[in-house]
Amino acid sequence: MEDPQYLTIQALTKYIKRKFDKDPHLSGIYVKGEISNFKRHSSGHMYFTLKDERARILAVMFSSANASMKFNPENGMKVLVRGDISVYEAGGQYQMYVKEMQPDGIGDLFLAFQQLKEKLEKKGLFDEARKKPIPRFPRKIGVITSPTGAAVRDIITTIERRYPVGEILIYPALVQGERAARSIADCIKKANENKEIDVLISGRGGGSIEELWAFNEETVVIAIANSTIPVISAVGHETDFTIADFVADMRAPTPTAAAELAVPHIDELLERVLSRKILLIRGMKSRLESERARLKNIGSSIVFRNPRKLYEQKIEAIDRLTDKLNRAQQLRMDSQADKLGHLASGLKRVHPGRLWKQKNEQHDRLAKELQINFTNILKHKQNEFGRAISTLEALSPLKIMDRGYSLVYSHNDKLVKTRSTVAEGEKITVHLQDGKLHCHVDTIEEGDK
Repeated sequence: MEDPQYLTIQALTKYIKRKFDKDPHLSGIYVKGEISNFKRHSSGHMYFTLKDERARILAVMFSSANASMKFNPENGMKVLVRGDISVYEAGGQYQMYVKEMQPDGIGDLFLAFQQLKEKLEKKGLFDEARKKPIPRFPRKIGVITSPTGAAVRDIITTIERRYPVGEILIYPALVQGERAARSIADCIKKANENKEIDVLISGRGGGSIEELWAFNEETVVIAIANSTIPVISAVGHETDFTIADFVADMRAPTPTAAAELAVPHIDELLERVLSRKILLIRGMKSRLESERARLKNIGSSIVFRNPRKLYEQKIEAIDRLTDKLNRAQQLRMDSQADKLGHLASGLKRVHPGRLWKQKNEQHDRLAKELQINFTNILKHKQNEFGRAISTLEALSPLKIMDRGYSLVYSHNDKLVKTRSTVAEGEKITVHLQDGKLHCHVDTIEEGDK
């Protein structure tokens, strides 16, 4: 029996992978399922699981395949995919390599529209509070659209007919295709550099959702939101809605309607001016008649008939006020003079020379008292010292020696008070008044107490 040939795991996996890759039924297949465990890697690749009620399969969609997708896959989303089935050698598992993906049931553009709309709405870009008012009488109107389409002709014709005093500035942009969104956003930014533009119209004529898609791109929406100039969105027909319509400061159903919303009608302005002119003339006539009547009343008043009476009373009032002022001034001067006198007296009491003299006299007095007290204390201490010396001399043992007594010390310099503290043959020292005697004890006898 021959020895069996053992395969390595790598060889076995490669063999199975070649079987998968050669099978035509596993290439370019269409699968529908629900996404779970979705993960978008930092490289842009997508890793997820496709499942139905009874089975599941791992799936990969590389960045080169998902770059053109209009929507973002999410967990729980049902999708239709096309791809190949192969084996991932490192893990030894089969999985699907997805080439295309679209939502199951709705178009990918519609789903992308809903996702971006929801995202921007959460950021507050659709709030009415952040939208700018459209100026009533713009001087310059910027128009961002295709320079060759019907929309630009409709806008120009409408503005020139309604508001010929307004100046139109055209910013030509691509409004369809892959580069349209970038082109529109750049035109909005360029128009904002012109500080004289009062309002912007951004839009195009009608079309399919694919043709209008540039106005659903986040690039265009952010450019409109960041515009310092009010923006009127005019995309497609009345039934067409784009995300640019929601973020713009005003939405117009058509480009022609946008032009009508951007500028007033010259006839309406003329009618309004004429109406105000009539009201102004009426007001001026009424005011003129009122002022004439008032002038007539003033001219017939007693003041103009006898103006002297008007100022005679004022002269008398001035005289009274002058007397009152003089009295108040005199009272004020007297009060200030009294106050000055009090201050002078106070200053005299606290004058430095007087204070110095008082302190000097106080110093001399205290010095004399100190001398007297010091002399008394010295005499008292000298008397106390004399009494202490007398007491000390009276109690001093040296005074006893003057009467013939002496002190005896043992060999260790201790005072001998009794015979029991000295032994025969011991050396002792006898202290006399005028010196010491070094003696030797021969015998010790007991005596009477």
